[in-house]
Amino acid sequence: MSFEAWTIFALFWVVFVTTPGPNAVNCISNGMSLPFARAMLGVLAILTQASAFLILSALGVTALIAASPTGFFIAKLIGAGFLIWMGIRGWINASKPAPASERPARHVYLHALAVATINPKSVAGYLAAFSQFVQPEVPVWQQMGVIMPTALVITTLSYTGFTLLGALMGKAALGAVFNIWVRRVMATCFIIYGVLLGTSATPTARG
Repeated sequence: MSFEAWTIFALFWVVFVTTPGPNAVNCISNGMSLPFARAMLGVLAILTQASAFLILSALGVTALIAASPTGFFIAKLIGAGFLIWMGIRGWINASKPAPASERPARHVYLHALAVATINPKSVAGYLAAFSQFVQPEVPVWQQMGVIMPTALVITTLSYTGFTLLGALMGKAALGAVFNIWVRRVMATCFIIYGVLLGTSATPTARG
């Protein structure tokens, strides 16, 4: 991959991971309600998903999934239901104290991994990356040696920033009313993302 191609890819990935979506909302929510070290397990889960999707994309599996309308439709509905359920539960629990002590590390990690995996933005983003930036005349695994570290570093910085933002918001939300409405806004975002996911079109790779 040339330096020019790498620069374009890096800029694309910055936009991709800094555009607010379910992962960002989950990181902010974790930062608000959990100790920072435990909240960072959410970022680790996103990196796990990103690594898996990058490898699957290189193998062509992600493109194969997106090319199956029935499979993608079923996955889309499951993901939409999951996000909407999270939003409704978050709205109902907004007036209750944040259950930091009731969320073990394993739950934080697996919850974030589920949010990251069902995110349609991920499928579309990885397909875009591999259809637009991978050079067909160069061995794909040679290019992965550049693409993967770049993507993971930018992803880490972005979602660490969202988690830190949540931690700062949590400290600022000293008033109970403010805290409740911030959490309800986060819950509403999950519901909106779920509805958008349920009505979104199947992403397709461009040649």
